[in-house]
Amino acid sequence: MMDDLLRQIRDDPRIRAAEHSVSAGDARTLSDQVLLTRIPAPPFAEDARARRMASLMVDAGLANVTTDGIGNVLGRFEGASEGPPIVLSAHLDTVFPAETPIEVREDSDRLVGPGISDDGRGLTVLLAVARALGEAGVQLRSSLLFAATVGEEGPGNLRGVRHLFGPHGAARDAAAFVSVDGAGLDRVVTRGVGSRRFRIAVNGPGGHSWVDWGLANPIHALGAAVGELAAFAVPTDPPGTLTVARWGGGTSINAIPQEAWIEVDTRSESEEQLEEVERELRRTVGRCVAETRCNPQRRHLDTEISVLGIRPAGDTPIDAAVVRAAVAATRALGVEPELCASSTDANMPMSVGIPAVTVGGGGSAGMAHTTDEWYRNDRGPNGVLRALFTVLLLCGTADQARPAD
Repeated sequence: MMDDLLRQIRDDPRIRAAEHSVSAGDARTLSDQVLLTRIPAPPFAEDARARRMASLMVDAGLANVTTDGIGNVLGRFEGASEGPPIVLSAHLDTVFPAETPIEVREDSDRLVGPGISDDGRGLTVLLAVARALGEAGVQLRSSLLFAATVGEEGPGNLRGVRHLFGPHGAARDAAAFVSVDGAGLDRVVTRGVGSRRFRIAVNGPGGHSWVDWGLANPIHALGAAVGELAAFAVPTDPPGTLTVARWGGGTSINAIPQEAWIEVDTRSESEEQLEEVERELRRTVGRCVAETRCNPQRRHLDTEISVLGIRPAGDTPIDAAVVRAAVAATRALGVEPELCASSTDANMPMSVGIPAVTVGGGGSAGMAHTTDEWYRNDRGPNGVLRALFTVLLLCGTADQARPAD
């Protein structure tokens, strides 16, 4: 049914004009991608890129462009009827800290630079969709809310979409959510991989490595815990992971350290499994710290476990309209879609019962989350068309009886 509906929509001269706008505007789309990527947007410091994105949204013809209380940039393409909006989103932030040099260079047929794909591509797909709708004079039935979000990466802990779907967020009553994240044409993310992240610090009195030998050593305790965690059989159905990602401690080669710490990332599609892994993590650390060799007359070790972030797991049923729309849009471009799991902004709406998917923005990419990240614009316009077709199926045009359901 979705395939037939999309063929019907594409027969509309205005939609054909919108498709032409996407192809004709490809150079502009790439230019915007480079421009936005060159503006640093480290976690919790996305303001400069947000301001530029807001001005580009206005230039693309969106109405009521604003920045909400958490820093998300929002714009609307108004529909002909009242009702909950469809959300089309991409994230502003990158994984790179403020001191990372940000430059974009051409290397043969590639654009190379930190964040050029993740999510410089997603942001510019939003702009290209907005321009295509406006230039072609398309009238939608349901409103389309464009959202450039903060805090998708790492320590951001999805703070942008948490606010967007919170009690006072602009998308709290959304009918569906479509995130454009990175490059590619085949993947449709329908399952949200949840995560829980922890910093575990062990403290002791510390002392001289000779004179005070016998004091409990925080590094010894955490070393034992890391060894046990590495051997822990994480659940496999659905699959989960437990990664000790960072560690540190101590001040001198000839001193018993006063502190040691590790940071741990756990992931699963199941909230129950995340809870199980967290319980095992806490039990293992507690036991290893308690069993660490210590002179009984000396002070023992103290442990502090801090939660660094929680991403909720979730999923969108494969028969939901947003999934069927993304699948039909992908097939219309000659690509067989792959339904898969990932950790993206879509986790948040999924977790509160709002149907959501994440798709790539066309082209191809590699070396994500490194300073050598690259983007190649092969079939790049098709990524814009996929997003355009998906939201057209969900919003419907003004002369349709109703949008797809």
